[in-house]
Parts: sequence; structure tokens; C-alpha cells
Amino acid sequence: MSGQKKRGMSVRQARTVEYGIVGASLLALVMIFQPFSLQLFTYGAAAIVIVGLAFNLVPLAQPGRTFGSLLKGVVVIVVAFAIVTALSLGMAELYGYYVTPPAD
Repeated sequence: MSGQKKRGMSVRQARTVEYGIVGASLLALVMIFQPFSLQLFTYGAAAIVIVGLAFNLVPLAQPGRTFGSLLKGVVVIVVAFAIVTALSLGMAELYGYYVTPPAD
């Protein structure tokens, strides 16, 4: 079993992943810039953050790369986003503590 070569993505699979990410990006932009619904704008704003992170996977969507490498990229992006979010929330909390006047 160790002598078998791992098969990567085909050209069609790689293009599907790439076009899916680009299509989701365009859809999120349309949701943000539509003038009809505030709810749709809200979903678009959240989607823009998600597809902005997902856009980092486009260079990994190459024929011959395994889905495992794509999954590793997803894990790295999610972990980095979680760390940055935790640090941002922690700093905001510390700032709120710093600017709160002392109770008399």
C-alpha cells in the first residue's frame, strides 16, 4: 500500500474548487451592494469575510494536488482566523477595562 502513488485532483476538480470560490466571492459582493434588503446586506457582509479567507485556497486548487493538501490549507486558515479573533477580542476587553473609570 505504501508503494501506491497518491492521486491528486483532476483539472476539472481543481477548476470546480477555484470557480466555486470565485463564484461565492461574486455572490457575496452582489449581496453587499444590492439596494433592497438590509438582511441580505448583513449576510453578504458575513459571507465576504468567509470567502475572503477561502480565497487563500485558490493557489492550492491546482491539478495534481491532493484534497488532503487543500484540507490542510483550510485548517491553517481556520486556526489563524481563530487566533486573530481571540487576540482581537482580548485586546478589546483589555481596552474596555483600561478606559473604564474607577468605581467610587
